[in-house]
Amino acid sequence: MVQIFFIHLHILDRSLKAGIIAAGEGSRLKAEGIAIPKPLVEIEGVSLIERLILSFLRHGITEIVCIVNEDSLRVKTFVEQKEFPIPVRFVVKTTPSSMHSLLELAPHLNDGRFLLSTVDSVFHDDEFARYLRQASGRNSVDGVLAVTKYIDDENPLYVEMDDAYRIRSFSKSARSEWVTGGLYVLSPRIFTEVERIQTTGIGRLRNFFGHLLETDYALEGFPFSKIIDVDHVHDIHVAEELLRPH
Repeated sequence: MVQIFFIHLHILDRSLKAGIIAAGEGSRLKAEGIAIPKPLVEIEGVSLIERLILSFLRHGITEIVCIVNEDSLRVKTFVEQKEFPIPVRFVVKTTPSSMHSLLELAPHLNDGRFLLSTVDSVFHDDEFARYLRQASGRNSVDGVLAVTKYIDDENPLYVEMDDAYRIRSFSKSARSEWVTGGLYVLSPRIFTEVERIQTTGIGRLRNFFGHLLETDYALEGFPFSKIIDVDHVHDIHVAEELLRPH
């Protein structure tokens, strides 16, 4: 058993579950010579998935459910051997997109406000603490999305917001200086759109957020200085630089 020592930098006012989407193939990393599943790629000696779980623990997340594909059972075994002090459950299913992964996680997250994260997002811990503190209490909106002006992605999702950070639109083109960062605190009310999603053929999470805006759901942005999306070997070095004390 691995002993874990951490300090709660912030305890949430209410319990908050977290879902981790880790079902991608990591094809770009594989093409660059990284043979292990992406969630096990290490940043400063700590795997992406362990780093994420430890951050969740520090900030009061009470339960985690993670989806991995059927070729990544090593990830499930790795996490289970760590024996983290909160429940970390797994859904094992190969899905065609992040949207389908969210639908697989839905039965585990539909009983209250929840955090959703991609497994490859790397960020400053203090910014994450502020994000959770604000987002978990924003019951007047249906979701609070982490946004950043740092753009190092082949296909970023741009976010247009007003002065109060209320999201007005999403775009594939650079009509805004903000992009999404792979962290989302969401109301379970969004799952009422599941049937409509399945009939309209919305296949990607980014399209789902656009659909929510079009159907009058309220979404806000929360600014981070940098969020690194680890898709390439180069991103590993950028993430390590982000986390290194200066």
